[in-house]
Amino acid sequence: MDANQETRSNPFSMDEACTNCDLCETRTNVVHGYGDVGAEFLFVGEMPNAGADETGIPFTGDSAGERLQDILGRLGLSESPPDADDPEIENAFLTYLTRCYHPERGPNDSEIMTCEPYLNAEIRMINPEILVPVGERALEAIATEYTTTRASDLDIAADHATTIRGRGFELVPMVHPGKQTDEQTEAFVKAFAELMGTDYRQTKGRQGR
Repeated sequence: MDANQETRSNPFSMDEACTNCDLCETRTNVVHGYGDVGAEFLFVGEMPNAGADETGIPFTGDSAGERLQDILGRLGLSESPPDADDPEIENAFLTYLTRCYHPERGPNDSEIMTCEPYLNAEIRMINPEILVPVGERALEAIATEYTTTRASDLDIAADHATTIRGRGFELVPMVHPGKQTDEQTEAFVKAFAELMGTDYRQTKGRQGR
């Protein structure tokens, strides 16, 4: 974790009492980003599920979260067991398009747009090398904002564990861990480990990285 960082949970002190959209009525916690603010790898999901809504930590509290945490551990990005509610993540940051849980549906376009300043601020302050859109909706949003590829030309299953050139970032899409097959998990771990072994860093004025 970055030497000057005091906490992994909501390290940028974003509004934990946000009421900017109707999702505030269905949540338990606002689930802002979590992890290492000096991370090279930033994972972006669609919205918190019930587990993350309870823990307040992205991608925790259920079997899907445990699968992603297991992947991070296998890649050397976490030192905690997959079922930890506050994993010791290093060189990775976890966040969402929208920060509040709804028990019956995913976020609508207006809710994603309302939360967009939170995500944009995290991306700007972390300045990662690799963005990992987790799930179809995250891939659509990230591709629209950060690549020259039309979102309609991308498919989360077909593009899972592949590398897509972005504007200042590489994108490595991931099928949502709650929908992954074991084969897809193995493919992602293998492809991402190989990427980590290459010179993936972009020229962005980053010092000492």
